[in-house]
Amino acid sequence: MKKTVLIIINLIFINNLLFSQYIHPFQDLNLSDEERIDKLLSLMTIDEKIRALSTELGVPRLGIRNTGHGEGLHGLALGGTGNWGGYKIIYGNAVPVTYPTTIFPQAYGLGETWDPELITKIADIEAEEIRYYAQNPKYQRNILIMRAPNADLTRDPRWGRTEESFGEDPYHVAQMSVAFIKGLQGNNKKYWKSASLMKHFLANSNEDGRDSTSSNFDKRLFHEYYAYPFKKGIQEGGSRAFMAAYNSWNNTPMTIHPILEYTRKAWGQNGIICTDGGALNLLIKAHKAFSNPTEGAAAIVKAGVGQFLDEYVPYIYEALDENLLTEKDIDKAIRGNYYVALKLGLLDADQTKLPYAHIGTTDTVPTFNKPEVHDFVRLVTAKSAVLLKNENRTLPLDKRKLKKIAVIGPRADEVLYDWYSGTAPYTISILKGIYNVVGENVEVIFAENNEADKAYHAAKEADVALVCVGNHVYGTKADWKYSPVPSDGREAVDRKAITLEQEDLAKIAYKANPNTILILVSSFPFAINWSQENLPAIIHITNNSQELGNGLADIIFGKINPAGRTNQTWVKSIDDLPPMMDYDIRNGRTYMYNKKEPLYPFGFGLSYTSFKYKNIKLSSNTLTDNETLNIIVDIENTGSSDGEEVVQLYVSFPKSKIDRPIKQLKAFKREMIKQGETKSIALSLDAEDLKYWDNEQEAFLLEKGIVDLQIGASSKDIRLRKKIIIQ
Repeated sequence: MKKTVLIIINLIFINNLLFSQYIHPFQDLNLSDEERIDKLLSLMTIDEKIRALSTELGVPRLGIRNTGHGEGLHGLALGGTGNWGGYKIIYGNAVPVTYPTTIFPQAYGLGETWDPELITKIADIEAEEIRYYAQNPKYQRNILIMRAPNADLTRDPRWGRTEESFGEDPYHVAQMSVAFIKGLQGNNKKYWKSASLMKHFLANSNEDGRDSTSSNFDKRLFHEYYAYPFKKGIQEGGSRAFMAAYNSWNNTPMTIHPILEYTRKAWGQNGIICTDGGALNLLIKAHKAFSNPTEGAAAIVKAGVGQFLDEYVPYIYEALDENLLTEKDIDKAIRGNYYVALKLGLLDADQTKLPYAHIGTTDTVPTFNKPEVHDFVRLVTAKSAVLLKNENRTLPLDKRKLKKIAVIGPRADEVLYDWYSGTAPYTISILKGIYNVVGENVEVIFAENNEADKAYHAAKEADVALVCVGNHVYGTKADWKYSPVPSDGREAVDRKAITLEQEDLAKIAYKANPNTILILVSSFPFAINWSQENLPAIIHITNNSQELGNGLADIIFGKINPAGRTNQTWVKSIDDLPPMMDYDIRNGRTYMYNKKEPLYPFGFGLSYTSFKYKNIKLSSNTLTDNETLNIIVDIENTGSSDGEEVVQLYVSFPKSKIDRPIKQLKAFKREMIKQGETKSIALSLDAEDLKYWDNEQEAFLLEKGIVDLQIGASSKDIRLRKKIIIQ
């Protein structure tokens, strides 16, 4: 009898265990986030904690599934030239594995859309594919943490990684970064769709010598410029992860900089801080900050870094043995890792109840195969195009009036993938996009170059010549520091020139046919002074989009009215720039401090229609601390077609007693306005955004006095002004 009762009791216990909400105490959903992490850390062994100092979050013994990092600046990268899909062994050889994903224009091109809502949708599609590949039984990729967006600022067009950034302005980049983060992480209040890990904190905008150089500037520029997008990404976007940069700031390597701890205390960054790849080794060999990797590894952990991207395990054990590090130090460093894991749902006992559990499991139609997603990429590509010149309404072209069109140049018949790109399910080159529009009714003549005068003759025979030129992204490991011409750049190598050698091809075409249009397909600005002076029309668009050709053709033939805007100052000459390693932007860098006439100003872009600005209405003529100024401006479409306008609000401080920028962007809105329509555009300006950082008081202060409000179509094209008083 006793034996029977004991069996029944045991069965009841097992049944309750199996059907209870959790097995381990950290899986108790009634606990707070911090309590759950406390419970988890208390159960982990020292070996498990040391393993947790990697990019992998799994703890198999405790039922925590693994996940790690992926790349996703403009679409999930599970292929591409960086071979982000990994390798499989075939007959003893490592063969890259490629998984198709939706590929958008480079981040630089996304920045040129000036459309945060669009950016959120882009990142949401990426997050959908992240969950699909992470959860589909066929794939089960460990990629729920995306190293994106890049919140660094393009303070200099020579920076090799300009292609990865949204632009040079802190407010603009912050808005785009916040939008991207929100798209990646989703709108569920409790769980994230994927996790956003921003790159590269901080002031990482030189490639040459990046592993040992120091970016030097004061705390005011830290708060107002370089760190601003990261702070907003955390506090407004909700990101709880970033990567420490290779470089130093004021001679202290970022991997061990005390400012990392500041971001936790002041900004609420309670998530992942990781090194960049190989940073521990570079801390010893390049920065020469420590005599050996054991000391370096201990310093990194004590600085609050919880994830290494290179070999570290033996050095952590040695640091513990030598009392350079304690288990409490490790607990503190990895705590943020498990906050991110918790937000991804990885600490929950029942993974099937997560809000995104259906993606790739019950919902098995991949996003990258959906026609509506292809159409959306096409739209994004068109929206990213910037019309830089359009003399005498050369564009859009009317295919009904064309018999022959010449498509010329090395960028015409290819779609290039950069180092952080994935592999799209298909690509449409510019040449293919032109064919798709004109069909059999217009003859298309293609000449890749001017060998044996091919380009010259193609242009001469045609009604119009499209010259497609620009940089090559050279995105393979074999090309790591390869730049065949000085104006090329990429990760690990900065540009040594900003003139475009291929502009000569445009000169040849123009000599044969004055009706020559330049299509600049590039990852950064070029000083195309000759083209601006001579050619009737110029379009800028970036590399990588799977719909490059279709999106561009929609602009060329007028299906879509262009409204992209420059996100960086295009200077006329390299000598208009301060020295590359001068990180004090007040010495004449960006539109905020550069007084020289640019080739194309920040925020510039043309349209096929025209807009009239009128009637600024302010909610008040004064502003005090903690208040918000509401601004309404009327914009009339006075042209001959529907179109989008990007309304931009800048501020200046004409009587400031401190060194303020010439002007600063503080609000913008991209808005569709129909032909003949007048639309009221609402903008807002917080008093907080008018403050400056005082180095002596270590605080943001609101300076009393006059603020000049400037509303216009670019930083140089100001249409309306109003003054307010800061009280």
